Amino acid sequence: MATESDPAFVALHVVRVRGVTGSAEIAAATGLDEDAVDAAMQAHAAHDLVTLRTGALAGWALTPFGRDEDAQRCAAELDGAGIRDAVDALYRRFLELNPQLLRLCTDWQLYPPADNKTPPEPNRHEDPAYDAEVVARLGKVDSAAQPICDELADALARFGTYGPRLAAARVRVEAGEHDWMTKPLIDSYHSVWFELHEDLLATLGIERGSEPTDMEEEAS
Repeated sequence: MATESDPAFVALHVVRVRGVTGSAEIAAATGLDEDAVDAAMQAHAAHDLVTLRTGALAGWALTPFGRDEDAQRCAAELDGAGIRDAVDALYRRFLELNPQLLRLCTDWQLYPPADNKTPPEPNRHEDPAYDAEVVARLGKVDSAAQPICDELADALARFGTYGPRLAAARVRVEAGEHDWMTKPLIDSYHSVWFELHEDLLATLGIERGSEPTDMEEEAS
């Protein structure tokens, strides 16, 4: 039986994972009702766990107290349910796939030169065979990632959105919608993958720089 997280904690945790995020985006990422999310975030704000930012980057932002609260809740959830080792093992399986996903995202963005002497150029998606090969690799990575997502959801129900979100992005890439591979600020494959990675780190209390394999995940 999957451990069910308190919805108010889930809403707070999304801000820990995603950074500044509005109530509508939190609801979309979690499947929670937007009014319930907003009420939870207002309560968190009253306890100085979050602040509401306005301007160009508007949304809820975690305070240092909120970050500490989230870390404590994550640890209590794992240890209370006795699933820390199981989640850690799934995280390590995820890390095995991570270099493959990052490599194919780079290959999606950059087209290799013919002479191996000049730097690669931005991929303008004018070579269907090249793109098809990268998309085929995405299919293999996703096929390996989905069981990990399923097992994470079996351990902690709040991980249950990642598999469907990755699958939805993959379908759009395979349909020729190029943005859904790496574009930020939408649920592109890389965006959701990066979010899952951050969630695993936050849940397990691991700093990115201290991972078993410390790799960058920058794609634009």
